Amino acid sequence: MSVHDDIETLVEEFDFLGDWEERYRYLIELGHALPPLSPNERNEATKVKGCVSQVWLVLEHDAENRLRLRGESDAHIVKGLVALLVRLYDGRSPQEAEAIDPKAVLGRIGLAEHLSPQRSNGLSSMVARIQNAVQA
Repeated sequence: MSVHDDIETLVEEFDFLGDWEERYRYLIELGHALPPLSPNERNEATKVKGCVSQVWLVLEHDAENRLRLRGESDAHIVKGLVALLVRLYDGRSPQEAEAIDPKAVLGRIGLAEHLSPQRSNGLSSMVARIQNAVQA
């Protein structure tokens, strides 16, 4: 599937839900479905600075130079945001990853205006970390 198709599928999933509280619950469910990182992967090198919650992102490139993203957080909603970023970025080529605007996606699924300033800042830190890995 293309990036556009994956984003449309994600938007449709959230459109199916009613209000923003249902969307938050679904976001939390997505976070619960993330496989946990191993204890040695939760370290200073993978920790995202600028997040109030504890957030770890493991960013790697596979043999085809596609981004492999895994992550975890100690906060339910933030872990859901990590899960969204994994859905958006994992398995993407650098060109595909650079074309993604996660804030626009959050706006389309009705969550952007409901994120606290702290969560928005944390999301920006996570996205910056991913974009730096893509460009490296």
